[in-house]
Amino acid sequence: MKKQNQINITSYKADGFIGKYQKLIKETVIPYQYSVLCDEAPDTEKSHVVQNFINAGKAVRGEDIGDGFYGMVFQDSDAAKWIEAVAYSLSVMPDSELEATADKLIDIIAEAQDNDGYLNTYFTIKDKEKRWTNLLEGHELYCSGHMMEAACAYYEATGKRKLLDVMMKNTEHIYNRFITEKHEGFPGHPEVELALMKMYRCTGDEKCLELAEYFINARGCDPDFYKKEKEARDWTVWGNNAEDNNYQQSGKPVREQTDATGHAVRAVYLYTGMADLAAETDDKELYNACRTLWNSITKRRMYITGGIGSTVNGEAFTVDYDLPNDTAYAETCASIGLMFFASRMLENEISGEYTDIMEKAFYNTVLAGMQLDGKRFFYVNPLEIIPGISGAASTHWHTLTQRPKWYACACCPPNVARLITSFGKYAYGENKDTAYCHLYAAGKVEFGNGIKLTCETEYPYGFTVTYKIEKGGKIAIRIPSWSKKYSLTINGEAAKTAPEKGYVTVTAADGDEIKLVLDDTPRFAYASPKIPELTGCTAVFRGPLVYCFEGADNNGDVLSLSLIRKGKITVSDYNPDLLDGTVTLTAEAIRTEYPDSLYTDEPPAETHCTASAVPYYTWGNRGENQMRVWMTESR
Repeated sequence: MKKQNQINITSYKADGFIGKYQKLIKETVIPYQYSVLCDEAPDTEKSHVVQNFINAGKAVRGEDIGDGFYGMVFQDSDAAKWIEAVAYSLSVMPDSELEATADKLIDIIAEAQDNDGYLNTYFTIKDKEKRWTNLLEGHELYCSGHMMEAACAYYEATGKRKLLDVMMKNTEHIYNRFITEKHEGFPGHPEVELALMKMYRCTGDEKCLELAEYFINARGCDPDFYKKEKEARDWTVWGNNAEDNNYQQSGKPVREQTDATGHAVRAVYLYTGMADLAAETDDKELYNACRTLWNSITKRRMYITGGIGSTVNGEAFTVDYDLPNDTAYAETCASIGLMFFASRMLENEISGEYTDIMEKAFYNTVLAGMQLDGKRFFYVNPLEIIPGISGAASTHWHTLTQRPKWYACACCPPNVARLITSFGKYAYGENKDTAYCHLYAAGKVEFGNGIKLTCETEYPYGFTVTYKIEKGGKIAIRIPSWSKKYSLTINGEAAKTAPEKGYVTVTAADGDEIKLVLDDTPRFAYASPKIPELTGCTAVFRGPLVYCFEGADNNGDVLSLSLIRKGKITVSDYNPDLLDGTVTLTAEAIRTEYPDSLYTDEPPAETHCTASAVPYYTWGNRGENQMRVWMTESR
């Protein structure tokens, strides 16, 4: 199989909407998150991440470790994702002071590595004798994976090898255990698989590829592996059910799995590694398995916002069409992982269905995971919030009405930071003779195959995308499935090529101008009748943005509103002063006036009105109030 999309060799200097977000990450999010990692942020959940590495270094040297280890067993990964975010930020906005801060942290991490290459602060500080005896819960491979990703990104951004050398030594340690010494096992939380593929491309070391292949192929071959592992030890981290193979995607070999099950983040991280390996090794059987799992998610188990994982119980997938709005889990990390999966599927086959989902997840759930000022974060992304029930009732404790500053389990905030700073790797791709424009992102792009262009657009609020070609060649431009009409011109003349799998490919010369105009018409969306929650409901879209209705725009009450079927939707002008700059929608609606009694046999009064909507990613930025994506529909 010919690799079509080498995203790791694209240079992207952002502008516009994405550039604004990347600037926010650099100037606000990265410094704030580092202060959290160093326990210096006021009124914020203690992290202890940096101190854990310092204490682990002391333990390696045989010194007094002081206050020991604090936090989750996977706490190391927060530092790794922070370094990765820094690396991508440095690639687009060099900053010597920020680079020096990252170098200092890398020095601390390097000192925490044991002589044999092992690197994990929890076990180095607390339980050295228990290393590798609890793959189900211990997150050793998960933490190594995130640090491998950070090492590759930092090397590619700065040319500095220190962290990369640390992680190559760690990879050698893992290789010796699982390949040379033939210890059985695979990670309870997949992540190292996709990271090893990055290490392989970054270093060319075949051991990385062999390890990734081993962990993917070993998974599920012995469905009782975790059960036997648990019986062989007398300790646990948090009492995971070793026999719940659905939860840990381990009931069958990966090529035989047909449904996306269990913990949603673990699932899509695993599928990302599988898709990457399939492309690298031309493994069509593995790719077909990925296709089956992709369809399971996107056709039966995904929210309209690109959120996945519908239950708080295990942060997991449940069954087909079980997609409740008010108790949705839809973890921010899960949608980020879905973007990873989509980008790796593009490695196997250029198809707009992957890019459409990547876009949906980013502009809705991923961006909703961070407050507009970059200082607060959602872990959970429900599609309905009712103050007094959400965050209060025992069934809704996880659906918070406001974003917290930080979490004891803080996987999502640094994950958002690294995703946004690396956006160019998802927006643009290439092979040896073609440049791919997957997502619409303003800025200057230089492809490894020599093509150079500048993209000008106000997307996602403006629907004209202009590509000014500095160095020409074949360029494939995506036409999103949501755009019912479009025009594509080269120097003012209509392109004659028809879309193929969602992409129009043209040949552009130096100095050419390509203009794509997409459909800016707002539209109603409807759900499958198999989703019981959504009977008689509709949602509103414009471009890639799902809109929601908040009490702040609707007299404090969205519960009594219903949208008129096929009613008029009015689009406002762009308002730079509202929600950091946005476009609102106003729909024809009916407000139902209910009595104060709990129940009544009197029909309620109805009055015609309008209902105002804002993009879903902006909700929760104006204090506590009601919010709904899916609205009842009146005929």
